[in-house]
Amino acid sequence: MPIHKFMADYKRVWEAQDSQGFAALFTPDGLYHNTPFQVQQGPGELAAYWNRIKLQQDISLRYEVLGETPAGGIAHWNVTYQVASEELFAIWAKSTGTGLPERQPGDPLPRMELDGMLVADFTASGLARDVRIWWHSLPRTGP
Repeated sequence: MPIHKFMADYKRVWEAQDSQGFAALFTPDGLYHNTPFQVQQGPGELAAYWNRIKLQQDISLRYEVLGETPAGGIAHWNVTYQVASEELFAIWAKSTGTGLPERQPGDPLPRMELDGMLVADFTASGLARDVRIWWHSLPRTGP
């Protein structure tokens, strides 16, 4: 059951832009691998990383638990949001390795879609010990 609760809480903290709530999902030395090569550990790093969520608006996250064990699980997730700042748009472009898509001055910022997988291990108390995500993103066309 921990993966089901974790994913419900993950959805809640992402949509609420709750950095402290995100950090509270983890053990004090918990790990969050937001890419295969980057990891945040502990409440300070976790909350600081999650602060970038505050550059998003109109967030909607869906998920499906694909498998579970008593101490872990795997889920597919999909989130859409409106980019709320040029800073976030630049972060996205850098993280995808594709550079900034062409935009004219004054063009609206895009709505983004991220699609990913999450694998997590939990303690007996249900806190996340190690969470790994893999994801891809793209600007959405249309609503």
